[in-house]
Parts: sequence; structure tokens; C-alpha cells
Amino acid sequence: MTLTMRNKIIWSDETKIKLVGLNAKHHVWRKLGTIPMVKHGSGSIMLWGYFSAAGTGRLVRIEGQMNGAKYREIFDENLLQCAQDLRLGRRVTFQQDNDPKYTAKKMQEWLRDTSLNVLEWPR
Repeated sequence: MTLTMRNKIIWSDETKIKLVGLNAKHHVWRKLGTIPMVKHGSGSIMLWGYFSAAGTGRLVRIEGQMNGAKYREIFDENLLQCAQDLRLGRRVTFQQDNDPKYTAKKMQEWLRDTSLNVLEWPR
């Protein structure tokens, strides 16, 4: 793979950010005997982002359940525009991470319909 080809690869990934929870250990200083509390409840947010050698793309808030149909919607509304925003040209290659949602029928149809190159994940 040439450097030019590598520079036209776009990746994506999603993450869940929790306001309060066990994503990581938290250390909080408070006065002895103080009861821990969370004002206004806790919650989380799911985000989806794109990135390439040219930079980062859009950050998308994911509403609802994440499934093949939701992936297709996010990709349809963002991936090609992101590639254009990053000036990657017409022959972009997408590197997926083998998430089962990529193999969903709706996602496979979308990838075929857009003629997007997909770099296979090593097995």
C-alpha cells in the first residue's frame, strides 16, 4: 500500500461517555462525612466520529438504539460528506473494525450502493 493510498483511508468509531458510572475509576476529594450525590441525575451520551490522516471529521450524537439501520443512517448523512470536507478525493477507502453492525444487511447494501472501497480487517 502506497502512502497516497494510506492517506485516503477513513476510519470511524463510536464511544459511550457516562456522566457517572464505571467507565473508569474516579477520585474525588470531599470533606470527611460528606455524602456523595449527583445533581440532576446521571446519564450518558453516545458519539460517533470519523478520522483520517488528513484530520478529524464530524462528531455525531447517536440517538436511539445502535443497530445496522442506525449505522446506515449515520454513514449516509456523514461519511461521504466527511471525506469531502477532509479533501480526500473520490477514491476513499473505509476501514471498518469488524463490528457486527457492519455486516448487517442494510449496511452491506449501503456500502455496495456507494461503491465505497472497504479495507478488510485482518482476521
